[in-house]
Amino acid sequence: MSEGSEETVMEETAMIEVKRGDELGEGYRRGIAEVFVEGFGDDLRYFAEDPAELAAAIDHMLVLERFHVALIDGRPAALASLTEGGQEAVDHDARTLRRHLGLVKGTIANRVFRTHFQGNSVEPEPGRVEIGFVASARRFRGQGAAKAVLNHLLALPEYDEYTLEDIKDTNEPALRLYERVGFHEYKRRRANHSRWSGFEAYVSMKLTQS
Repeated sequence: MSEGSEETVMEETAMIEVKRGDELGEGYRRGIAEVFVEGFGDDLRYFAEDPAELAAAIDHMLVLERFHVALIDGRPAALASLTEGGQEAVDHDARTLRRHLGLVKGTIANRVFRTHFQGNSVEPEPGRVEIGFVASARRFRGQGAAKAVLNHLLALPEYDEYTLEDIKDTNEPALRLYERVGFHEYKRRRANHSRWSGFEAYVSMKLTQS
């Protein structure tokens, strides 16, 4: 899942540092979860209207070593996950979800997260990796944080093929951002129930480096 980024094109003047989540440590977990919620809050609003409540419910499930985080003034400003075949960026606990969200919504969240947030679509192969869960904090949008995370990932020497899967075709800011850093569309699949979901298709993108 690669939704969430709404980076605006403008001059990048902020001093940005990118670090892996586990390098930042547990003290950053809630801040990283808050950025995740800001990026995916529209999709998660059914489970909790209050972003702070939602962040508390989902912060346990973020596998920090799989997330790379852009920091501005030491605060999480944007993030993206990086997973090879078989790896998961999200690993939730059903009981924790029910404790925070209640029995009914916690049970539904457990099923939805397993269906939509887990399951790497990239076949295991040396040098191939998937970028997902791209999101940026509203207060830092327009400062290049999401682009900095993507450029950081693309500069890692051990990978030469990157994919971004299942981007809504209506998420034009994200699609433009991915195109600017070198991705191109390689697959498109029609969305179910497009009449009420508000978008027609999921777009997948790829970047191959020599």
